[in-house]
Amino acid sequence: MKKYILLTVVAMLATVGLSAQEYKVVTTIESVVPMGIGRSRIVETTDSLDVVNFTTSRTNGKKSKQKDVSRSDAKVDKFDETKLLNFYSAVGINFQNIASNDAMISSKINKLVKEGWELKFVLSGVESDAGKGDGTGIFITRFIFYRE
Repeated sequence: MKKYILLTVVAMLATVGLSAQEYKVVTTIESVVPMGIGRSRIVETTDSLDVVNFTTSRTNGKKSKQKDVSRSDAKVDKFDETKLLNFYSAVGINFQNIASNDAMISSKINKLVKEGWELKFVLSGVESDAGKGDGTGIFITRFIFYRE
């Protein structure tokens, strides 16, 4: 009897260990272009790609078969866009827009958590205004979620 119970417990633990895992990436792009000219969004793909179809290997460091990979095939057609507000208005930093974006991003994170996703990592980067005459820049953040 003890062996049967032990075998059952081991089988249950093995089943838990074999459960599927998946990751989801949600990206926010917040424009630093003044006067509402830029575009800010939360972007979440609802489509999937297989990285194997777009990966080539180099054997000597020089020859690549990347020309055989079509860029248009690498683009997804199905994704959700949520409007965010720009960091800057005509007079400078717009703190109301930043607070509004925080509320929108929090809402998105809370929605995903309710769906069983766990926020694992947050990565961010900036491409900022390069000076006089540039007037462009974005603040990009990637939220990486995980669930079993």
